Formats: sequence, C-alpha cells, structure tokens
Amino acid sequence: MYVSAFADEAADRLEDQIRVLKALGLKHLEARSIEGINIHDLPEDQFERMVEELGKAGIEVNCFGSTIANWGTPITTPFEQTLEVAKRALKRMQKLGTRMIRIMSYAILLDEKGRALEDQQEEERFRRLRYLTSFFLDGGVTPVHENCANYGGMSIGHTLRMLEQVPGLKLVFDTGNPPLTRDYSKPFPYPMQSSWEFYKAVRPAIAYVHIKDSYWKEDTKEEVYCWPGEGKGDVRRILVDLLQSGYDGGFSLEPHMQVVYHDPSVTAPLKRRIETFLEYGRRFQNLLHEVQREVSGFPRSSAPGSPR
Repeated sequence: MYVSAFADEAADRLEDQIRVLKALGLKHLEARSIEGINIHDLPEDQFERMVEELGKAGIEVNCFGSTIANWGTPITTPFEQTLEVAKRALKRMQKLGTRMIRIMSYAILLDEKGRALEDQQEEERFRRLRYLTSFFLDGGVTPVHENCANYGGMSIGHTLRMLEQVPGLKLVFDTGNPPLTRDYSKPFPYPMQSSWEFYKAVRPAIAYVHIKDSYWKEDTKEEVYCWPGEGKGDVRRILVDLLQSGYDGGFSLEPHMQVVYHDPSVTAPLKRRIETFLEYGRRFQNLLHEVQREVSGFPRSSAPGSPR
C-alpha cells in the first residue's frame, strides 16, 4: 500500500512538484501535467528532462492521469485521434516504468436542457474501450477508468454495464466525485450520487483510489471541495472497508481545493497552493494512520508515505 498525489495541483513546475512530494515523504507521483501541459503532450525535450529529474529525486510515476476519452472528448471524436494520444502515452509510460493509466469513456450526451439523451452510443463507446484496454494491456499497462463526468460515471449501472462489456478494464474510484455527479439512472433533474453506495457496488473492480472530498450546496448550486473526511465522500468509511478487505493498492491525493484541473477559472497563488496541498496530505496521512490502527492495530510508523 502506498500514497501518491496529483502534484500538479500544488505547483505547475516539476521542481516544485517534487519538493512537495518530498515534504510529505511520498515517493510516488500520479503524473498529469507539467506547466499546464499533459504529459502525453509535452515536447520531447521537456519529457526527457522530466524523466531525468524524477529519476534523480527517486520519484516513481505509479499512474498516468491521461486525458484519453475524458469528459471533454465527445464520442464523435475520430477514434484515430484518441489512438494517437494513446500511442504517445504508452511509449512514455514504458520509458517511465509506469504500470497504470487513468482513462475515461467519453463525454455524456445531453440535450439543451441538460437531460441525458436516450442514445448514449454505448456500443461505439464499448468498442473503443475494448480496443484501448487491449492496447494498453498488451503494452504491460493496466487501464483504470475513473468515475467522473463521463459515460461510465453516469450511475452505478453504467459502470457495471461498461465493465461487463470491456473485459480487463479496472477502476480508479474517486471518493469525491459522486457527491458532485448526477445519478442519470434516476428521474430528471437527477439527484447527486452516493459515494458509499457507488463504492460498494463496484468494489471488486477497484484497482486504485483517488482521495478527494466534497459536497454540493443546493441553495447556491455550488461545488465545494474540503479536507478529506469532512465532506460527503465517505472517505473514512471507504478507507475502513478497503483496509478490512485487504486492499493493498495506492491512494492518490487530489484536493481540488485551490486549483481544479478541469476548471481553469479556479486559481490561487503558488504559496497558498503548496500550503493547502501539504495540509491536505498531512490530514490524509493522519486519517490513514487512524484507520490502520482501528482496523489492524498497526503502529504509526508503518503507514505508507508518512514523513520521517
């Protein structure tokens, strides 16, 4: 078991991302972007520099947070474009020794009133995901699908149907996404999902976990991100269940408290970003220590990613 992080939420520059990881005692990075550019789109010289600097720092990229088939990519996008990105991503992951890649299942099809279209072009989504899954598995990489604002995150039923149709695909479960994601299996205007109910239903397929917490302010129609364990992401309850069931995978910090990857309008000064990220990491580590002691009686020093 280990702790990783989307360090691009703390800082844009690689040097600062490494500094934050080291301050938290972490040796793993969920690589997503450097200077605002996703890793699979970095110019070759910048990517080579990244490989060199991470190697010097002793930081391992355990997962690649790609944009492949994400919430911003319509299912009508030519599949050749998706494949071009996938090929670049795989080549770079092999260079880094990375064994997991986060993917999604293309944007939700909505009408002008925000209602989900009856025809979500499922067969085309499944066809593409089957190809991508085989492509990555053949390259020695496990694709993990995130429950976000894409087809597979529309409801528990959508995820289960996708898993049935795409053999070999695993899940990265994000604890903080359900409280802010509509349940499209329910009547319009669609209530928000339950993290705990979603987690319980898909638990057997979970290979990796994103740590985020949040809640929806109905009166102001506002997304609120908060410290782990203080929102409606059922973070503590899920941690307890994972550890009790023998989970030995990774936890990746994704606070969204000062910057939000999918919303460039949410910005903050570097100092505040770093301070918030460090506090978030320490709070999660403390929470993980507590749960470990509760579940197994492990001493504090045994917790992964704890500062020395």
